[in-house]
Amino acid sequence: MSTVIITILSFILTMVLIFLRPKNMNEAIPATIGAIIVFLSGSVSPGDLLDISSKVTGAAITIIATIVMAIVLESFGFFKWTAALMLKVSKGSGIRLFWYTLLLCFLMTLFFNNDGSILITTPILILILKNLGLKNRQKIPYLLSGALIATASSAPIGVSNIVNLIALKIIGMDLYLQTEMMFVPGVLGLLFLAYLLYLVFKKDIPKEIRFHSYSIPLQKNRRYHPLQKSNDSLFQQQKKLMIYMLLFVFLVRISLFVASFMGISVSLVAVLGSLVLLIWRWIYLKINPKDVAGKIPWHILIFAFSMYVIIFGLHNIGLTNYLLIHLKPIVNDSLFHASITMGIITAVLANIFNNHPALMVATLTLTEMGLDPLLLKSVYLSNIIGSDIGSLILPIGTLATLIWMHILKKNHIPISWKDYMKVTIIVIPLTMIFTLISLYLWLLLVFVK
Repeated sequence: MSTVIITILSFILTMVLIFLRPKNMNEAIPATIGAIIVFLSGSVSPGDLLDISSKVTGAAITIIATIVMAIVLESFGFFKWTAALMLKVSKGSGIRLFWYTLLLCFLMTLFFNNDGSILITTPILILILKNLGLKNRQKIPYLLSGALIATASSAPIGVSNIVNLIALKIIGMDLYLQTEMMFVPGVLGLLFLAYLLYLVFKKDIPKEIRFHSYSIPLQKNRRYHPLQKSNDSLFQQQKKLMIYMLLFVFLVRISLFVASFMGISVSLVAVLGSLVLLIWRWIYLKINPKDVAGKIPWHILIFAFSMYVIIFGLHNIGLTNYLLIHLKPIVNDSLFHASITMGIITAVLANIFNNHPALMVATLTLTEMGLDPLLLKSVYLSNIIGSDIGSLILPIGTLATLIWMHILKKNHIPISWKDYMKVTIIVIPLTMIFTLISLYLWLLLVFVK
């Protein structure tokens, strides 16, 4: 009994500290302390630690490798070049800038991952909005919509989210099959979310935008003025370099799918891609790769491992058995009921506990139900929708939104929980249900015979 009580109290205390973050405490600290207590309580064995390592390490390395790619792009001036490009193609239209913002956030998540996308797109948008000199209420449509799209865009492909990668490993599903089953309904859900965001923010989006006099630097000692045609040659010079780099990143992303299909280590391919970019930067910019070590958020690895230690503890003391007893009749009833129910439950858990432990609990529960392989994978995808989209109702639902709030705070841009939730409480539940139904219909059309 003492083991059960200690494990539950450790979990609750860990999540409270992660959400409150006293004195800006890094989320890896309470997660690590909680994991140590759970291990010492005996609810997680040394054998469990080895099992967790096999599930978490490869996914974490893949995510770290993509973050390295983002760091390299920043070194080449990609953030500032993209900000200048966004100003250029918007042609003075705030509405056009809004749609380009959503497109940028979607593409960055596909090219990198949801956390990497937030780390890239938020500074870009801040650069743009500072240039435009907009009021705070006029900044929210771009910043909040961009963050929601960037985070939700991890649903269509598993490689865009560390928790998706880990859950894929548990289910025994490769990236190719996950994308085949999920990409179409996932993208339809994103389009639905984008349209809802436009309707919500339509009144606050400025119809016309004007550039301020200051410019956006592209390279050291060289600046690009979006309104000055004389800078077109500099812009085109940068454009070629950025296109080459993005093409390479795109090839690396494609290679991840090929590797998964052929049984080659996905993390190995991701690491090789990031090493090539580091060498490219070293040759082109003369920047030693050693600087990257200090810029990588290593705490993500520690946080992920620690959270799964805690969740394994909960699993071992009977949490998944409790869920199994109550959910198995619903899941076995029909694919439709299973998809909607599991998606909603995962979303509720994610908004309370964060989507990492929520998806882990839901996935472990599914594996204990003895489901048909197709039904297992189908319901798992419903969990992904609840974890990647449904989790966005509260800012604490995902690590990406926590990072986003932190970046805004550092740049003195006030967006309160009230500002956040009065939008998400409208758009996220509707989007989640729409995407779950789209997934059900897509599976019926293509996979269920």
